[in-house]
Amino acid sequence: MSLFSGISSTLTDLMGPLGPLMALGGVGLVLILSTLPVMLRRPADPFVKLKDKKPATPRRIEKSPDALRRGGNIKADKLERFAHFLEPQDKDQMSAARQKMMRAGYRSKNAVRVFHAWQFVLGIGALLIGCAYTYTMNQLMPVEMKNMVMWTILPAAAGYYLPAYWVARRLQTRQQQIVEGFPDALDMMLVCVEAGQSLDQSISRVAKEIGNAYPALAEEFDIVAQETRAGKERVVVLRDMSERVGLPDITSFVTTMIQSATFGTSIADALRVYSAEMRDKRVMRAEEKANTLPTKLTLGTMMFTVPPLLVILIGPSLYGIATSF
Repeated sequence: MSLFSGISSTLTDLMGPLGPLMALGGVGLVLILSTLPVMLRRPADPFVKLKDKKPATPRRIEKSPDALRRGGNIKADKLERFAHFLEPQDKDQMSAARQKMMRAGYRSKNAVRVFHAWQFVLGIGALLIGCAYTYTMNQLMPVEMKNMVMWTILPAAAGYYLPAYWVARRLQTRQQQIVEGFPDALDMMLVCVEAGQSLDQSISRVAKEIGNAYPALAEEFDIVAQETRAGKERVVVLRDMSERVGLPDITSFVTTMIQSATFGTSIADALRVYSAEMRDKRVMRAEEKANTLPTKLTLGTMMFTVPPLLVILIGPSLYGIATSF
């Protein structure tokens, strides 16, 4: 006990009242950093060994098909060794995470891995910043334990949840943009179909025309056009689009197009009816937002209008009463 008491008193004299706690935290951080390489070390893949044993390709071939398929995303591939740590191991969770990132506009195969890497980096970085700030404030004046925990934990939590908030906001903005531009895209598609173009040609044309106004919707239509041009079945392509976007309007549109193709009905008639319905829904959404404005303005009116009015009306009377005594 005397040894521990001596160490504790020495740390207190050197670093203040928080010396023992900071020393324990530093030791824990060193242990975590020393064990991470062991935990993240991946076992050697037999297929990688066989690939390494292959004869070297001629030097004139500078890019392999794998590198072209990755699109030159070399920086993200550096996280490959940490894949089992940065990605969910459950297939359902991994599929849900990929679908969420895809709906937010991040289509890279390493999107989930990069997302969790940013969470880890920002969380640890904010934790270190919080510890440094707490230590600095404690040197200037004694800090209560409640404030110490708050200044240390809150930045780490904010840094950890910041990527999730960013992805959620981007997903919401992207879906809102698709919903706003979908009626106009249907009207343009109807014009193209009535002009004699096929559905695939009209989708490709709409993707080119609405790119400046609604880039998210143009990107989805462009993917549909490219997959159809590559030989994929139209039904599968449209269902994939519905899964990527995750909006009821797109799902209803895909169902309408599939049923029209299945039963042999006119695509132009189906588009005409559905585009009129989408325009009505857009008007209804605008009216709904307009009807909620009075409720939202009530609080602002009470806060910024009623107090000044009371001061103007009652202030002179209160002043007269105060001066009469």
